[in-house]
Amino acid sequence: MRRLGVFGGAFDPPHLMHRVLVETALEQLQLDRLQIVPTGQAWHKRRPLTDAAHRVAMAHLAFDDLPRVQIDTREIARSGPSYTVDTLRELRGEWPQAALFLIIGQDQAQALPSWHAWEQVVALATICVAGRADPTAAATGFQAPDGLRQRFLQLRLPLSDTSATDIRHRASSGQSIVPLVGEPVARYIVLHRLYQTT
Repeated sequence: MRRLGVFGGAFDPPHLMHRVLVETALEQLQLDRLQIVPTGQAWHKRRPLTDAAHRVAMAHLAFDDLPRVQIDTREIARSGPSYTVDTLRELRGEWPQAALFLIIGQDQAQALPSWHAWEQVVALATICVAGRADPTAAATGFQAPDGLRQRFLQLRLPLSDTSATDIRHRASSGQSIVPLVGEPVARYIVLHRLYQTT
């Protein structure tokens, strides 16, 4: 194991742009493996997350067919708030020789200074920001201190406004979400009546 990617999130639900990001990271970062890490207790989320068992099941449906990708449930199994720094420390202990690459979105990059022990996060992993395809856009949305700039990389992705919030709203109002999440995840959501308001 030389290059290990880490992509965390609520995955509530996982959608096709998540999949595009995973495929992009595997290719552009030349990863030997990418760990998909569903959030356990999200300290930064104002709304309660869907039950972890459902989010893990949907993550398997969304990503299991991709080579070199593994669903990692350590944050769900861990008690207390989910902190990225703890996950990175554990992975560093398991793979001491591997270079770690943490994959985050631009919104997360902007909020990075509010993360628990964020400077240790940057020390443990190269931060790979999923930016927009527009080359005139800000590189990361987060201006790292001069001494840390080399710890950040930009991933180029197609332009998209897909959001899990919008998908949940569409599902709750009975609209089709197949084009946004794929048929297996959409079927799971309907079968388990997720995101229904009544």
